[in-house]
Amino acid sequence: MSREKVKTAQNAEEEQQQPVKRRRIKAWSIIQWFLIPLLLVAALGGGLVVGYVILGKKELSDVLLWSTWKHVYDLVFAP
Repeated sequence: MSREKVKTAQNAEEEQQQPVKRRRIKAWSIIQWFLIPLLLVAALGGGLVVGYVILGKKELSDVLLWSTWKHVYDLVFAP
């Protein structure tokens, strides 16, 4: 029994001496969760603007109107 107590005491001392490992947030993790989705949304918006203004030859101010995109949706998905 005394050997077990000595081993557990040694284990407890070793655990106290080990530095606490902290989880570091890597730069790629930040990029992965915030920057990539932001760039995807920006690319979608830019593509919609380019498609509507340049290809569709409409005014830029009409791009921001909800009724414009409702009309486009109705045209694409009309039965």
